[in-house]
Amino acid sequence: MATTFRRRRWASLLGVTALAVATGGALACPAGASTNVDFATHCIPPAVAGIPPIDGTTTAAITVDNTAPKVGDTVTVTYTVVKPAASNPTAIALPADIMTPTGKVTLGGAQTGSVTVAGPKKNDPVPGNGAFPSFSMTGTFTVTTPGAITLSPGDYNIHTSYILELDTPCTVTNPPAPVSETVTATATTPVNTRAISLGSASGNAGDSVTVTGSNFTPGATVTLAGRSGTAQTADTATVTAGSSGTISGSLVVNDKTTTGVVAYEGSAWSTDLGAGPAAYVVNDTTPVPPGSQKLTTTVKAGTLSMAQAGDAVGLSAVDFGKGGASTGALNTVTVQDFRGGPAGWSLTGKVTDFTGPGAKIDAGALSWTPACVTKAGSPSTCAAGSAGTVGSSGATLASTPDGTLTGGQFTVDAGLSLNVPAFTPPGSYSGVLTLTLT
Repeated sequence: MATTFRRRRWASLLGVTALAVATGGALACPAGASTNVDFATHCIPPAVAGIPPIDGTTTAAITVDNTAPKVGDTVTVTYTVVKPAASNPTAIALPADIMTPTGKVTLGGAQTGSVTVAGPKKNDPVPGNGAFPSFSMTGTFTVTTPGAITLSPGDYNIHTSYILELDTPCTVTNPPAPVSETVTATATTPVNTRAISLGSASGNAGDSVTVTGSNFTPGATVTLAGRSGTAQTADTATVTAGSSGTISGSLVVNDKTTTGVVAYEGSAWSTDLGAGPAAYVVNDTTPVPPGSQKLTTTVKAGTLSMAQAGDAVGLSAVDFGKGGASTGALNTVTVQDFRGGPAGWSLTGKVTDFTGPGAKIDAGALSWTPACVTKAGSPSTCAAGSAGTVGSSGATLASTPDGTLTGGQFTVDAGLSLNVPAFTPPGSYSGVLTLTLT
């Protein structure tokens, strides 16, 4: 009698597992909106169940944590089976936490491929002849191409750990399944790290100044040019960047209104492909009239520097199984621009992956909301960078523009938010945020 009961319970479990994941159909999805979709599915129950393959219809939905990512960002994907195809066909109840789902989400449009998703071993008890609960699986993918990327439910498998370890694989009958979600990715603007320095900060009209630089495109033609405030003068020269991106050349400065020197790739100056201006002035060599005395004093130029209020930030904890935003605040950064020249500055940051106990959280999961305050009396006014992803490619925290005279003192802050996937293994995770002032 006991043996007969166990066999009935076993067969019931296996049959339920197969029916619970049976699926099929098609609904259209508006671009950019997550929508429940129906799609035909062919499921193969474990052979020991003695049940033939099942063809049916599943209702499912795909959601993401970011519908407008940048190239290089990591997007968290959740695949939810909203409505399984059948109920428990027997009067025998099934226990909780015996089902572990895994599956694939199909990418299309601007980026193709698949995303592996998995869910926890967690389900509510299923009463006899009761409806099966929905279940969710999560995974991540890195955006590699700008444009509209579609996400559709793909094949999945239910692993059961009850009496035996068994699998019920289900495949999409007519792939791909309907689109349930669309994300629109944008290109990431690379952080410009080009820099120049001058052999001298001043000279007479007609003197040449040595210009050296780094991080230019290897082999690129680079224009050296004088600047008078924000306008380019007629003094120019060209050099070729070496294989390591370095440049070295001389520029003859004739214009007496020169306030700085720049170097840039391309046909005209741009902040994306240029460096400088580095401060440079032309000496006033006008003769002193008879009976006069020329009085001269010097204001010494300082440096561009920054100081941090600390070097460690503790972000708030999140719950395993829920995940979400782990938040905190950047230690305040004070920028001092005491150069007194025409050049503005840019403070950028980039972060590594967050590593922990046998797992990692991608660098693209960190975002910030920058803020910048200018000290009264400063010639320049700082602007906070855009709120958004920091990532390993970097983003601008704050900056000031070039001008006839720049400088001052500035206080920079940012709110931080790390999007932790729901089923990240418990433990402590840490990454390094590097700030660069140029």
